[in-house]
Amino acid sequence: MALLAWSLALVLMLAGVVSIFVPLLPDTVLIFAGAVLHYILLGPEHSVGITTLIGLGALMGLTLVIDFVSGSIGAKWFGASRWGAIGALVGAVVGMFFGLVGIFVGPLVGVMIGELLGGKGILPAGRSTWGTILGTTAGMVLKFVVAVAMVAWFLLAVFF
Repeated sequence: MALLAWSLALVLMLAGVVSIFVPLLPDTVLIFAGAVLHYILLGPEHSVGITTLIGLGALMGLTLVIDFVSGSIGAKWFGASRWGAIGALVGAVVGMFFGLVGIFVGPLVGVMIGELLGGKGILPAGRSTWGTILGTTAGMVLKFVVAVAMVAWFLLAVFF
């Protein structure tokens, strides 16, 4: 049973770290699921504690927030108006329903449309869109760091 628990947990965690860079996969949700599955299969005496599970759950929630706001923050950093920031958020949500392309294109189209509706010209709207690209990329890097920290926390909690 221990071999099965460890195999499932590690496969889920590895898939979670890799899926940070693959849209539509649940990334840190897989890492958290691996930790919970390990806890359920081996019990609290041979796995992590509830405190660790709560901490991993909080980090998972943080990455979900990062997912939705990173593009919007990047757009604001590059001078987007409130219209552009709202457009980036709406584009991120709508883009989720259009698969792999929608995940990347949704926030970009959203910020561009938001900026144009807000009265900006095409060049300032393009600058805000560039900010969305950079913000989304920075969000992916930050999510990767958090995902690696989650796996490290789990392993340290199990062995120490």
